[in-house]
Amino acid sequence: MKLITAIIPPDRLDHVREALIQADISRITISRVSGHGRQEDIEYYRGQQIAPNLIPKVRLEIAVNDQYVDTTIETIINAARHGKGRIGDGKIFVTPLEQCIRIRTDERGGSAI
Repeated sequence: MKLITAIIPPDRLDHVREALIQADISRITISRVSGHGRQEDIEYYRGQQIAPNLIPKVRLEIAVNDQYVDTTIETIINAARHGKGRIGDGKIFVTPLEQCIRIRTDERGGSAI
């Protein structure tokens, strides 16, 4: 089991969500977040550098069984990328998921996803 976390621009959310549903991946969690990477917007005020502005983003978290990892990653990449790609298209993080427990039934492991 893996936890796939993707940070994408808000304007690509509908594209990514629809693409994931088409790929038979429908259980996702979405949060509105803000931050910056290379897309930082460094400004100067009266000769002093001020903190970069935080840019609105969307964070998707998707728990998947191992056989769906590559499909999920490729689907997000293809749907989130602007054209041939540009700064700010986002990032994907894949982390091991030790356990998943469905609270309602106490079901555990891959079947709880």
